Amino acid sequence: VQLQASGGGLVQAGGSLRLSCAASGGILSFNAMGWYRQAPGKQRELVAAIPTRGGNPIYADAVKGRFTISRDIALNTMYLQMNSLKPEDTSVYYCNGRNWRGDSWGQGTLVTVSS
Repeated sequence: VQLQASGGGLVQAGGSLRLSCAASGGILSFNAMGWYRQAPGKQRELVAAIPTRGGNPIYADAVKGRFTISRDIALNTMYLQMNSLKPEDTSVYYCNGRNWRGDSWGQGTLVTVSS
């Protein structure tokens, strides 16, 4: 299963972006999917994750109340709606899928938030 992330770009602080992650083999091939981010010189960190077959999502404290993760089973796509963006949200965002085989990663999409 291949993951293809898209939707990154340059936005001013306070703005919004929506990231998409398309799963070629279907999102139900994963037990859970999530978004991670990695800023220059920092470790990759979990932003949000969601079970693919229902259940509550989880969020990093830094994005709670601003970001919303969702998935559309029919479209085999996961989303991350990012509102009230801050300069510290600037990172490369990666989508992830996890199942019994391990982790699958998309190629990353750059989000830059200007102050």
